[in-house]
Amino acid sequence: MDRESRNGFVGLVLVSHSAAIADGLAQLVAQVAGPSVPIVAAGGGPDGTFGTDGGRVLAALRVAAQSAGAVVLMDLGSSVLSVRAALGELPDETVALLRIADAPLVEGAIAAGVTASTGGSVDEVLAAAQEARTVAKL
Repeated sequence: MDRESRNGFVGLVLVSHSAAIADGLAQLVAQVAGPSVPIVAAGGGPDGTFGTDGGRVLAALRVAAQSAGAVVLMDLGSSVLSVRAALGELPDETVALLRIADAPLVEGAIAAGVTASTGGSVDEVLAAAQEARTVAKL
């Protein structure tokens, strides 16, 4: 797919040890970001258990790279390792379209989704996700 035929909005990849968390968060972000922001959830282990499925993560990154770039958010531990391993399997031109956020999964995804919905660049969407680390709740 050439760059001109992509929808123009930065996408999100949500990686979690739980399919329910990844899918539910994708639904929540879609409600605030709208239908134009591509969101790919990659949650749970290969057999439906808790864990991270490296193949699912790799496929999610490939799909996300077909948009105007994507920001990847992860929960913890092996999800981070799975993303790192998947990046090593992708060609450089695909990796160049992806940004890995050091951000809280839920808050970062919401902030990233809102910024993506306004037409923000991949670096602006990344910055929004990462700024969520410092937002006080109380």
